[in-house]
Order: sequence, then structure tokens, then C-alpha cells
Amino acid sequence: MRLQGKTAMVTGAASGFGKGIAQTFAREGARVAVLDLDRAGAEAVAQEIGGGAIAIECDVTQGDQVAAAVGRTREAFGGLSIVVNNAGWTTPNGPLLGTDEAAFRKIYDVNVLSIFHMVHAIVPHWRNEDGGVMLNVGSTAGIRPRPGLTWYNSSKGAVNLMTRSLAVELAPDNIRVNGIAPVMGVTGLLEQFMGCADTPENRARFVSTIPLGRLSEPRDVANAALYLASDEADFITGVILEVDGGRTI
Repeated sequence: MRLQGKTAMVTGAASGFGKGIAQTFAREGARVAVLDLDRAGAEAVAQEIGGGAIAIECDVTQGDQVAAAVGRTREAFGGLSIVVNNAGWTTPNGPLLGTDEAAFRKIYDVNVLSIFHMVHAIVPHWRNEDGGVMLNVGSTAGIRPRPGLTWYNSSKGAVNLMTRSLAVELAPDNIRVNGIAPVMGVTGLLEQFMGCADTPENRARFVSTIPLGRLSEPRDVANAALYLASDEADFITGVILEVDGGRTI
């Protein structure tokens, strides 16, 4: 029960890494708000978690919706101590000139602007209270990029650097900000990252670039998030924790 008495919000929590984080946080004692654009998916995860978990439909690219979700969570739980910015999006792996401006903007809106909105929504509350914890799910793509994902790679580089800068600026307010950089994982975006069908042969090509010999799983990212969100990490801020099986070495 490492998060006993804590309250948490996880974006993009209807599936993949976000679902794994929400489930793990709840198992460790936190009350969890499950945020996702997919209302039905969020409700299913919240129902599966039980224990007072709530589901909130939210488009993280819209500041008013993010602020409303923070308000609803604080009202339901009596506070909000942990925020995980996990929602992400990418175009399929392919030639960089094949991405138009609308798709480029969507990548940055979902991956980067969403964090801007969340900071504006939650930091004023944390400054008036006893601080808080923010976790941003970046990617190894922002550290050791793969070809074919240039615009996504750059957005995750922005997330990684934003995390470190926020950590420095918010440390005097007792607000810790850390990042998690997973390698390609078994999620709904896998084929987007691969740029091809998820066949055993194609998967083997990508697995061969990861020293520990497998893709990441939601539990890997969730366990890293659990540590960084817990009081065990109360002297850790500005870290980008690579959950990558050695990919970035």
C-alpha cells in the first residue's frame, strides 16, 4: 500500500500504459481518476478497478476540459496529489514528408500541449497546498530516435526536456516532476510505431534492438511510475527514467 491516502489522475488510462498505471496505483492504495477520450473505455477500467475509482471523458488537448477534469477529481476525492500525463499519439512510421501540418499539430497537441494544460490546471492548487507529484510519460524516442518517426520523436524530446525544466522551477513549491521513457511497448500504438503489421517476423526485428530481448509491457511502466509517485522517491525530481531493456545504451 505504497500510495495509501494518495489521490491520482492518469490520462490516456483506458488502455495500454495508462491502464496499467491506474490499476497499479489503485492496488497500492490510491484513489484514481481514469481519464480518456474514450468514455466507455475509461468507465470499463474504473469499474474493473472499483474502490472509488472514477472515469472522466477528457480531450487533453483542450485546456477547459483538463481544468474541468482536475476540478471534478478534486471534488470527488477531496484533493489531488499525483498527476500522470500519459496520453500520447503518433502518425504511422513512415517518410517524414508524408506527415501534413494537421497531423504534426495533433502530435504536439496530444503529447506536449496537454502537459501545458495540466500544469496550468493543477500547479496553482499544489502551490496553495503541500506540493504534489507530476509524472510525464515520454519515450526513448526522445533520447535515441528511430527513423520514420521524426515528428513523434521530437515531441517526446520536448516532453523529456519540459519535465526537467518543470522540476527545477517547481522544486521550491515541493512539487516533484519526473519522466518515464519507455521503449516500444505492447499497446494499441504498436503497429503505428512499427509502420507495418504486428507479425512475429516484424516484431522480432524491433525486439532485436532491445538488449533484454522483449518489448515493454504496461506493468514495466506502471512499476516505474509507482516508485516515482511514492514517498520512497521524495528526493527524486527531474529524472527521466528509461524503462527500455537497455535500448538507449
